[in-house]
Amino acid sequence: MKSVYLDHAATTPLDSRVLAKMQPYFSDVFANPSSFHSPGLKAKEAVDAARKSIAVQLNAHSDEIIFCSGGTESDNLVVVGAIRANKAGGRHVITSSVEHHAVLEPLIHLQKMGEIELTILPVDKFGRIDAKDLEKALRPETILVSIMYANNEIGTIEPIADIGRAILKWRKANATRFPFFHSDACQAAGALDLDVEKLHVDLLTLNGSKIYGPKGVGLLFVRRGAELEPLVRGGGQERGLRSGTENVPGIIGLAAALELAQAAREKENLRLTKLRDKLIAGLLEIPKTRLNGHPTERLPNNINVSFMDIEGEAAVLYLDAQGIFCSTGSACASSTLDPSHVILAIGVSYEAAHGSLRFTLGRSTKSTDIDYVLKTIPDIVAKLRHMSPVNLDMKYFT
Repeated sequence: MKSVYLDHAATTPLDSRVLAKMQPYFSDVFANPSSFHSPGLKAKEAVDAARKSIAVQLNAHSDEIIFCSGGTESDNLVVVGAIRANKAGGRHVITSSVEHHAVLEPLIHLQKMGEIELTILPVDKFGRIDAKDLEKALRPETILVSIMYANNEIGTIEPIADIGRAILKWRKANATRFPFFHSDACQAAGALDLDVEKLHVDLLTLNGSKIYGPKGVGLLFVRRGAELEPLVRGGGQERGLRSGTENVPGIIGLAAALELAQAAREKENLRLTKLRDKLIAGLLEIPKTRLNGHPTERLPNNINVSFMDIEGEAAVLYLDAQGIFCSTGSACASSTLDPSHVILAIGVSYEAAHGSLRFTLGRSTKSTDIDYVLKTIPDIVAKLRHMSPVNLDMKYFT
């Protein structure tokens, strides 16, 4: 049976070239980078070289790169650490209704605890933030804005540079260094420009598992002057912002994966966009189907569609039985059967949101894989609709 993996937004396989770079640091160069003896210094040199390589990719300074365990920790370090370190500046935070749970959950928790006032901006029907709406929401007491670069579920690309310019304009007009601007760019890496100067961000989150690097490692870009309170205290590693012995093989792998992904970005984007559009066109031929997310301002590998009158979870299982592996949304929220907060935020009804599927392409995806999906899925949708007691009118799509 054919096997087609279309869940690259959840995780990617480890690139063999990345693994080759990592291997010496599991057993040969194994010492603690904080040790002062020769083996320790050798490990430290490798970490420093990786930090410098990543800084080059982001157009940043080496000392602005903080390593951590992944995207979730990086996001938490920002939204909790920035708020608690800058209480004197204010208590107001702005985010969007389509953010990753790693941003929304800690912010909502801090709001419940009375530590912050939270503004959650709505998005349009394509999942995009209007920079003018954000500018209107800014207050003198706003200390943090967190807007993701590209959505992990529907693939919509946000106008981060426009938002960054609006924030810079606000700071200048109000003679303040606040708010700090953070963007979760985990899905953007390997697809979009990560130059932090062009994006005008103060804080940027990346992780390894989305770019054919290792799992369990990520980073946070922290612009000089942006203050954070650490979540993990102890040995004072990573400028005191993230204590703990560094994951040396993971850090080496993260740097190698990012360099490879960004180098191949333009060529791979062209290839994936053609496959993406082919799959979108084929899926939309199925009656009572809609595309979620922006039709053009979206990641080159992302397809998210809603099929009326079916359950997305059932479709995933039927597709799995045919060797096609996709998801109903974020893998980080797969423990719940509630419809995606992102799909609901773009105006899809609760009933229709249940039938959403996400297909995310990758380096191994071929045109024949798309053909196989388009050959297989219409019968599955038809079967599930035949079994379903639901027969919704198309008005539930709008």
